[in-house]
Amino acid sequence: MAQKRAEMIEETRAKLISAARAAFATVGYADSSMDELTAQAGLTRGALYHHFGGKKGLLEAVIAQIDAEISGRLAVIVEEAESTWDGFVQECIGYIKMAVEPEVQRIVLLDGPAVLGDPSQWPCQNVCIVNTRRSLQKLIEEAVIRPVDPLATAHLISGALLGASLWIASADDPRAASEKAVQGFLVLVAGLRRDTSPAQP
Repeated sequence: MAQKRAEMIEETRAKLISAARAAFATVGYADSSMDELTAQAGLTRGALYHHFGGKKGLLEAVIAQIDAEISGRLAVIVEEAESTWDGFVQECIGYIKMAVEPEVQRIVLLDGPAVLGDPSQWPCQNVCIVNTRRSLQKLIEEAVIRPVDPLATAHLISGALLGASLWIASADDPRAASEKAVQGFLVLVAGLRRDTSPAQP
C-alpha cells in the first residue's frame, strides 16, 4: 500500500513537472497559467499546491530536473575525455555552450533568476563548485596546473562560467556570444597550466 502511494505521488509530480516544463519553455514562466498546466497534466490546481506549494515551487522542480540532465551530459564529456585536463576544459566549454539551448536559456538562465533570485546561491552551484574543486585538485596532483588554491579557483571558475552563461542567454545573438565566451575562457584557463600549451576545446 505504501509503495503504491509513493508511486502515485511520484507519478503526479512527474506529470506536473512535465507539463510545466513544456509551458515554461514555450510561453515562459510569467505567461504560464496554473489552470492550464494542471489541466494539461489531468490534475487539479490543488495537486500543484499540495506537491510544490505553488508555481514558484514548480519552477524550482523543473530547474532541478534540467540541471540534473545537464550534470549527466557533462559527466559523459568528462568520462570520454582523453585526459583529466581535456575533460576539465571540455566540461566547462560544454556548460557554456548549453546556454544557447532553448530550455536552458529561457527556463534556467532567464526566468530562473528573475523568479528565484541570484543563481549563484542556488544549491546546484554548490555542487558545481565542489566538482570543480575536485577536478582542480586532481590536476594539481598530476602536476598539470600550477599549485593554486583549489577552492578559491573553483569559485572563480564557477562564477565566470555562470556569468558567461547569463550573458549569453540575454545576448541579442546568443550563439555569437557563446563562441566569444568559449574563446575567452580558453585564454583564461590556459594560465593555470604549468607549461604554455594552449587549452584545447
